[in-house]
Amino acid sequence: MLKLSKLTDYATVILSYMAKEPTVLHAAQEVADVTGIALPTVSKVLKALVKFKVLISVRGAKGGYLLARAPERITLATVINALEGPIALTECSVSHKDCGLASGCDIQGNWGLINQKIFNALESVTLADMLLPVKQPEEILIPVSSLYSGTTQNVY
Repeated sequence: MLKLSKLTDYATVILSYMAKEPTVLHAAQEVADVTGIALPTVSKVLKALVKFKVLISVRGAKGGYLLARAPERITLATVINALEGPIALTECSVSHKDCGLASGCDIQGNWGLINQKIFNALESVTLADMLLPVKQPEEILIPVSSLYSGTTQNVY
């Protein structure tokens, strides 16, 4: 199973909250209170996002955090990279030095292609997109008779 860390999930929640008012400074305590994420975790995520220039930190009594770019220009690929590192499904996608099979591997390039497609998909989704309501897919009706290939099936 491919799964993002809780910190990355929290980052999307935090950024989605901040994106609703992208020009407003947000204090860490405010973000923690509104999102329900513990303050130490919020602080850790905010610092990581500042490091990767997703957020800007403003110091002082009236300081806080601000989106570094418009929500339409912050992609999920950027957020994931800030908290998880480069998007790669296998270790050899990032580095070949830890793999004893690299010299004879015929599928290594395919993993690179898969990683690129996943990156492109995540790069196509922005923080602004995350604020849009989810569209429910249209119901797909499949006639029960089409599930059987003309033979009688016993169902117990």
